[in-house]
Amino acid sequence: MKQVGLLSAGCQPWNSDVVATSGDRFAYCATLAIYVYQLDRNLNEFKLHAIMSEHKKTVTAIRWHPRRPDLFASAGCDNRLYLWDVAQECTVAMVEYAKCAPKCIDWCLLEQDSLTFIHGRGPLMLWPFSRGGELSPHREAQGFASDVCKFRWHHRGIGKAVFGHADGSLSFLNAGSKFYKHVMRPEPTNGSEEDDPVIDLEWDPLSDDYLLVANKRLGVRMIDGASRTAFMKFELPSAMATVKTLAWVPSAPGMFVTGDTNSGVLRLWSVSKSSPILSLSLKKMGFHALKVFSTSPNITSSKQSDTPLHRDVSSTSQASPPPSANTLNSYTLPPGHAVCTFLDGGVGLYDFGKRRWDFLRELGHVETIFDCKFKPDDANLIATASFDGTMKVWDVNTLTAVQTSPGNEGVIYCLSWAPADLNCIVAATSKNGAFIWDLTKGRILKRFMEHGKNSVFSVAWNQKDPKRIASCGGDNYCIVREADGKLLQKYKHPASVFGCDWSPNNKDMIATGCEDGKVRVFYIATATDQPLKAFLGHTAKVFNVKWSPLREGILCSGSDDGTIRVWDYTQDSCVIVLEGHGAPVRGLLWNPEIPYLLISGSWDYTIRVWDTRDGACLDNILDHGADVYGLTSHPNRPFVLASCSRDSTLRIWSLAPLVTTLQLSIIARKPLEEVIGTAEHSMAMSTSTVMAGRMSRELRLKLEQYKGDLDHNVALRWYSHLFAPPGGSRILWELVSVLNGQDDSLLPDDYSKGIMHAKHLIKFKASEAQELEMVKMTRPTSSGTGVKGREDKLREAANVHIRLGQVQRYCELMVEIHEWEKALSVAPAVSMDYWKKLTERYANFLASESSNDCVPYYIATGNIQRLVDYFSLHNQLKDAMLVAQVACEEGIAPTTSGRAGPSIPNEDQNGVAEPTEENVQRVNDVSWKLAELYFQDGHPIMAACCHLAVGNTRCALSKLIRGHELELAISVGRALEGSRHPDLIAMATQYLTRRCQRLGKWDLGLDLQSTLPNHEDLMICLCARCVSCSTEVNYLHQKAGLPSTTECTQKAQELEANGDVECVKYYLLSTTPERALELGITKITDKMCERNWTLQDVLPMITLLTNIRNDVLLQKSATKERTELLLLSHYLGALRAIRRGYNSIVLPLLRQSRHMLTKKDLDAEVAVPLSEEQVKNELEAWTAQRQYEERKLGSPDASPPSEAQAAIYSALMQRAGSEETELECGVDLVAGSRLPCHSDVHTSLLTGARIQGPVFFLEDGKSAIALNDALMWAKVNPFSPLGTGATINPF
Repeated sequence: MKQVGLLSAGCQPWNSDVVATSGDRFAYCATLAIYVYQLDRNLNEFKLHAIMSEHKKTVTAIRWHPRRPDLFASAGCDNRLYLWDVAQECTVAMVEYAKCAPKCIDWCLLEQDSLTFIHGRGPLMLWPFSRGGELSPHREAQGFASDVCKFRWHHRGIGKAVFGHADGSLSFLNAGSKFYKHVMRPEPTNGSEEDDPVIDLEWDPLSDDYLLVANKRLGVRMIDGASRTAFMKFELPSAMATVKTLAWVPSAPGMFVTGDTNSGVLRLWSVSKSSPILSLSLKKMGFHALKVFSTSPNITSSKQSDTPLHRDVSSTSQASPPPSANTLNSYTLPPGHAVCTFLDGGVGLYDFGKRRWDFLRELGHVETIFDCKFKPDDANLIATASFDGTMKVWDVNTLTAVQTSPGNEGVIYCLSWAPADLNCIVAATSKNGAFIWDLTKGRILKRFMEHGKNSVFSVAWNQKDPKRIASCGGDNYCIVREADGKLLQKYKHPASVFGCDWSPNNKDMIATGCEDGKVRVFYIATATDQPLKAFLGHTAKVFNVKWSPLREGILCSGSDDGTIRVWDYTQDSCVIVLEGHGAPVRGLLWNPEIPYLLISGSWDYTIRVWDTRDGACLDNILDHGADVYGLTSHPNRPFVLASCSRDSTLRIWSLAPLVTTLQLSIIARKPLEEVIGTAEHSMAMSTSTVMAGRMSRELRLKLEQYKGDLDHNVALRWYSHLFAPPGGSRILWELVSVLNGQDDSLLPDDYSKGIMHAKHLIKFKASEAQELEMVKMTRPTSSGTGVKGREDKLREAANVHIRLGQVQRYCELMVEIHEWEKALSVAPAVSMDYWKKLTERYANFLASESSNDCVPYYIATGNIQRLVDYFSLHNQLKDAMLVAQVACEEGIAPTTSGRAGPSIPNEDQNGVAEPTEENVQRVNDVSWKLAELYFQDGHPIMAACCHLAVGNTRCALSKLIRGHELELAISVGRALEGSRHPDLIAMATQYLTRRCQRLGKWDLGLDLQSTLPNHEDLMICLCARCVSCSTEVNYLHQKAGLPSTTECTQKAQELEANGDVECVKYYLLSTTPERALELGITKITDKMCERNWTLQDVLPMITLLTNIRNDVLLQKSATKERTELLLLSHYLGALRAIRRGYNSIVLPLLRQSRHMLTKKDLDAEVAVPLSEEQVKNELEAWTAQRQYEERKLGSPDASPPSEAQAAIYSALMQRAGSEETELECGVDLVAGSRLPCHSDVHTSLLTGARIQGPVFFLEDGKSAIALNDALMWAKVNPFSPLGTGATINPF
């Protein structure tokens, strides 16, 4: 099971120290998890680097060490403080303070590093972690008369600290001097005796004594800590304006920013001026916390695209519009980024230099997500229910919020969608019963209070009867009612009822899970309130129950005893007990296509996949960092599921790797009955797995009803929708259809929302602009939250028009929303006549507003009479005289009429040049850059879409192969008309046969290869690798059309006698394959002894030899040949890695070659034309060149390698040569490589660094390397990095 999507949490709005920054990282915390973002220097974007979760209760504060960028501290309501190594994503120390929970923390750099914290009135506690010391109270910082709201040590290490109190006073601690407590308390305002607490404070980083202090009502002051006086009071622009948070701007000495409490206004200040320099309205919701940090200018300015690619973060309609042109031109913001968090949990990263959000995530949950459900009739939507009292609906493809419930419901434990298209959700709450939320109307339709004040733990809307809703709760009842509130049944239990589920096959049957450990089944159609069946077996409470959608009468239950039991209602028995979880089981989900697959989530932080036929655990996922609660299956993609957790995340998963034999059978063109069958067939242990659910049955019917001869490539497309994750695969197939000449009328309605083919961009964008312009017909109104206003839509339409080259439409729309300057700046592109007329209109508009700004525009257009009239009307007679006199004596001529550059006669073509070769190349270059950004971000399917959008099928297939989307690569490659790129299809098929080898499906591998033309050599390699009994090997030979092993021996001997190199192939297939090693290695070494040999000279032979059976290679009698083969494979593999651009594994391959060449490590004398000195020099030359290229990116003056190293590097590159296949060069990156996880921390055997992304374990079961590195390694050298002679097969 692999992770393919992640929805991050929002930032908690309760504690104040919930944001921290350091270097090119920033962090914020939800309730229980800490999110760390880091600047990805390849993508030039801030990416989610880690989710750290150890606290059992709410995180109260986080703080980065000011001098050690990898050291991070957190405190929580569980009374614990953790120190984290951010690079390794693990804790390095922990201390528990039994008396209270630390509320505020900071680093003390005086003498030895200490982490300090305080709660309430003190004392200030010190933790000298670097010396392994115990907690101790500070001698002076205690006994305060008022609670400490926030404190800060001066990070120059001069021993100063300031404490801000709830009564508004300050206390100053200075090592070696008097401790001043509770000074500078603000005077009461308006006669009120109410305290004015300190809400934020920060030392001036450039001063030893100055600091900024913000009080709730008094506002912001600059304080001199030495004299304890306020020498500057900063005045807010209005009585409504307040300050919630403040931060210094590191890149601009003497400047700071504040965030407003009541609105998302960011104000920029200078310490030399009492009023704000600039105010930016960034969001409608008030600020909660704010941090500013600087980034390297060459990084922020070199970003390749202004369109963020984050799938889990994006701007939404709740963001305020960009500042107006007048505001933008009034002041230049200093460079840097502001991490902004808001009172609604929103999190954003604002780029000062570009004056825009790098990302803004709205409506994120800040607490545990207890449940999640896909919408039954619209699989693009998924709903979540949270401890924070809200339900939210998300777009699955973009993972952005669509809608949120009103909130204030206590805890929402469970939700259930209404069937069909009712567009309603029923939810279970902790204090307000159950309620129905109508998404269309945006309000609560009905509330059910039959459970009284007790918590409702579970709700279920009957999917076969939309009138029926069941709920169960702490009042010991399961209640069934109609949607209008009419009570149907009340089933009393002996204790609280935690779970209920309707049978998918019988609308009158419902199962419940109770605290007494029993599972009960009730039949609604009868009048009795007694259960039909009661199953006893669990030793603790049953939290969840789920009916199987494929097997009549089968249901499962999860319990606090850590087990899952599968029950057969028809047999009154427990079929099997699934044991493995180390904590209570919460989430349960049956796969809707494979009847024996069951998925569970637990408090032990894991998701497990079970085979209920024999109880085997097929997979154990550790990526969630906390309890796993909800599990849900995609309604149209049965092998896609979602999970939610106490770590406040929603994650999307693909089960496709667990049913890979199904996909291989489809690609190998196996009969339909071997892919789609019945539940009984699939449940049999002795048969192959088949699909048996609703989606596969519908597909089978579609295939059987297809008129005419069914093209297998059409079937591949239909099948792929079952296995591929949502989003990119649908777009991919739409683009394939366009390339195959499909009529535009057949394109789906939402085609324009994804990546479109280049030929459709103008057509669809123009249509989009026209739709947006329809708002001109509406009356301007104030729009509510989440609704785009008229001005927003017109601005969006204008931006579309300008990208279509329709300059005049852009100008007119910008005038419509009064952004005249933008219109005037591009109007000359239409004509100078148009610019003049537009300028006159603007001048008249300004004159009507009595603005003297009209003066330069009247002069520029030569309209002196209008200007004189304006001055005269406003009694500016001297000015009127002056202008009139100048016009009389020197003349103020109007701008010459004419065209500015080559013009286009009509509006539709305005500003658009004819498509030239240069323009076409520019489009291709842009699409390639966008594809690279998607690929580096871990989205190979979307990268392939970018290439298909301009018809670049070679790069599209290459991206799919490099992203390990092999099934899609083959399916798309076959579906593209004209049999394009057969070499790439063959390459992907070859890799899939390696997967068949790993699964022991040798005959299936032959079936795959038989779909290719000229497949004889590939079949020889597969048969040569087969380790099995002679009967099975000969069966494979027969199926492949090859001689038996005995016949191969005879043929090899005959060919050897004739000096034919083909003898090596047949020796590999014979009963004496070791002879192939002797002959093949001799051929290779002879070639390598030549002066100007290249990789291509020996590549066919080394590729052939690496297919030798592993059991033969590991024989003691083959020690010499094994050592030689491994040496050659590693060294030549390094050359192949160079030519393919697999830079991350070149050094490990060369190091392994050098390591094996040392005399003491050789198992036998070898005759290979390589020396340890030669490989050492090549390794050093490669390293020097790569380091030079990396340094050159940051510093053009970096010193190059020495002449000797440059010569060695040049010879190495020449020997490697260029890639002779159609494959695009570059590293492999599988989908989800950029997604953080909570799996055990593993260090790569190849690099010594922590592995980011999926992990691959080597044959010893302990050593690990990144899956991306494993794939690249296996593609150039099939032998393990451990040097044992075992093969590596990550496919």
